[in-house]
Amino acid sequence: MRISSQFPTSLDAPAHVAVAEQLGYDRAWLFDTPQQSPDVWMMLALAARGTHRIGLGPGVLVPNLRHPMVNAAGTATLAALAPGRVAVAFGTGFTGARAMGARSSTWAYLGEYVRVVRALLRGETVDWDGGRMRMLHPAGHAPARPIDVPILISALGPKGLAVAKELADGLFTINEQTAFAKEFSWAALGVHGTVLAEGEALDSPRVRAAAGPGNALAYHAAYEVGGDVTALPGGQAWLDVVNRAAEGQRHLAVHDQHLVALNAADQAAWAAGSWAAIPATTVTGPAAQLADRLAGYAGQGITEIVYQPTGPNIARELEAFMTAARTVRVG
Repeated sequence: MRISSQFPTSLDAPAHVAVAEQLGYDRAWLFDTPQQSPDVWMMLALAARGTHRIGLGPGVLVPNLRHPMVNAAGTATLAALAPGRVAVAFGTGFTGARAMGARSSTWAYLGEYVRVVRALLRGETVDWDGGRMRMLHPAGHAPARPIDVPILISALGPKGLAVAKELADGLFTINEQTAFAKEFSWAALGVHGTVLAEGEALDSPRVRAAAGPGNALAYHAAYEVGGDVTALPGGQAWLDVVNRAAEGQRHLAVHDQHLVALNAADQAAWAAGSWAAIPATTVTGPAAQLADRLAGYAGQGITEIVYQPTGPNIARELEAFMTAARTVRVG
């Protein structure tokens, strides 16, 4: 099983990717979240210049954020800077769309979007939005077409699965959703959490910084899909803070600091005991326990673990997780 990394796209992301390469991570994925991040293609280009081996790609691109030609050109540029190292993942959009008050893309739209991007990379002339277009990049502006880059699709339900099976080279999934993994030869699972020191408490300041944002994802996701947030530890305290925001601006309260730190609602939930959910919502525990859990994912068909570290010491989190995962890599 490959062990990869994922980072919120920040000005420090290229340096974090370089650390991941030094530690032996197979790939580094960067978020496409323009409401809280610098441009993902810019940071991936800088990461390409600062590394030599590690795979690179956006994970995941949200179709309604950019014209397909823009993402095709970005893919081509990264493939020129990091030949043989690039993969691209697409999804309908969670924080990348909802944090701006936008709806997620429909699966029909995402499917057509991916078809168009693939055709552009092959050098074909395609129809989009009432016009015809083709990549016209001359020599020195992009690699010659066709440009062969693997594409993954983030799919959690049957509609997404159908699109992924038709159009993708692999599956990108999150939140323990492994039911479809064995239907793909490449199945990546995004995880969060931290390796606990002996006797370290779940509500410690370090664990709060390192696993708290990943734990908060469960609250953000439950709210956005219409689930019962109050069923989670500290969920009522979380919801009370969100509901204090104006109705048309609650998405801003939900997605502020998403997977980076704790926002006001997350902090209220933490104080009310949300940390108790960490073993279920994240991959957190002693090293041996984490290794067993990763082995379990492999048994469910996951071929790539995508670990996102958080907190003030990213290098420490990356190193500790890789140390725990090494037994799974060779097992």
